Amino acid sequence: MGKKYATAVAKIEARPYSIREAIELVKVSAFAKFDESVELAVRLGVDPKHSDQMVRGSVVLPHGTGKSIKVLVFAKGEKAKEAISAGADYVGAEDLVEKINQGWMDFNQVVATPDLMGMVGKLGKILGPRGLMPNPKTGTVTFDLTRALTEIRQGKVDYKVDKAGVIHASVGKVSFTVDQLSENLTLLLESIMKAKPASAKGKYLKSASISSTMGPGVKLDLNEINALVES
Repeated sequence: MGKKYATAVAKIEARPYSIREAIELVKVSAFAKFDESVELAVRLGVDPKHSDQMVRGSVVLPHGTGKSIKVLVFAKGEKAKEAISAGADYVGAEDLVEKINQGWMDFNQVVATPDLMGMVGKLGKILGPRGLMPNPKTGTVTFDLTRALTEIRQGKVDYKVDKAGVIHASVGKVSFTVDQLSENLTLLLESIMKAKPASAKGKYLKSASISSTMGPGVKLDLNEINALVES
């Protein structure tokens, strides 16, 4: 443990904090020389091995993530023209599949029209583990490319529970105000809580914490989070 990290840890008590308190702690304990991201980690009481307990979704954060996004779109013909007009960074079909198979990965989001998913599906082993595979449930498999790209540019965040039952997602940057981070975090947590599968038994929300990219985690008050779906 480095001195800066140890100093940051010393500021945090081993107890749950309210959303605003936790954000304030994360901001004051961040020590990197760059503008760190603020990351959420939520552990859920689901078994992702069962398809009916998979938790995934998307939400447009009101203040964005602060990250620079490069969007790749698989589209042809008029839809390719639409994607270009809507601000896609890369647009193509077979040519992009070939580049990705050769190791090119200079993008953060992938959108595809439904008619090209047969082609895109062959990239599953490459895009899937990176969380980049287009999916209808997150609005990234669609013919409405203008809407999809607009939402991504506005700060859309896709989330998906991993094999360990944990969701990781960014809610902004340390440079954001407490209000901005609080609004982003609250909306994301509310979305995750409402995405609870009907088949999930027992305690759904097991733990939640936020941290900066390099900083220690700060536990969130589960009662406050549970109340988000009741209000």
